[in-house]
Amino acid sequence: MEREMRQLDPILRPKSPTNLPVVFTHQEAMKILRAMHGTHRLMASILYGSGLRISECVQLRVKDVDLSLRTIHVKCAKGKKDRVTLFPEKLIRPLSQQIQWRKSLHDYDLSLGEGYVGLPNSLRKKYPAAERALGWQYLFPSAIARVDKTFNVKRRWYTSTRTLQKAVKRAIQIAGVHKHGGCHTFRHTFATELLRAGYDIRTIQELLGHTSVQTTQIYTHVVKQGPHEVRSPLD
Repeated sequence: MEREMRQLDPILRPKSPTNLPVVFTHQEAMKILRAMHGTHRLMASILYGSGLRISECVQLRVKDVDLSLRTIHVKCAKGKKDRVTLFPEKLIRPLSQQIQWRKSLHDYDLSLGEGYVGLPNSLRKKYPAAERALGWQYLFPSAIARVDKTFNVKRRWYTSTRTLQKAVKRAIQIAGVHKHGGCHTFRHTFATELLRAGYDIRTIQELLGHTSVQTTQIYTHVVKQGPHEVRSPLD
């Protein structure tokens, strides 16, 4: 309108509402896991027992799991950060069996002249043999090896996150848990259960891979919410 702009008063941004995450109780989480089978049950157990995101779980490689130390090395997670987290002792045997099965599948792929896997960054040039090494193979591979047209080789990538999400949703229905939960709910439950067990918030922050402790502090509100956590003065 060709008018001179006057000084504008500071404009305050509206605050986005803080939504508390949905969490399962330990009993609900175990009922859901018992309603699952095979590889999907193992993957969901890792989500709950280690606090991994679904993308971190499906992209695990064989070398990332240390059975002797009971640790999982999460590489290039959200924010391109690495971290080390734990996994429960009861998963040692299932994970060991998964690694053995993965080795058998990899040996089969090698016998066909395949066995290639995608490598991060420029590792393919630096370590040419790594793309066919067992340690770099995805722990939870896709059912079909697909052709990489750039290099004209067949690579076996990681399994789809969608299949695990469907399996968890189905298990929630079978278990009769009436909450709007999913794969990420296991991660929330992992954090709240550690808080209930008395672990300090800094330790939980490191296990979850949060940059700021304020992100982790939201779970303190989940643990303390509700009248059942309040002690009556008469008691």
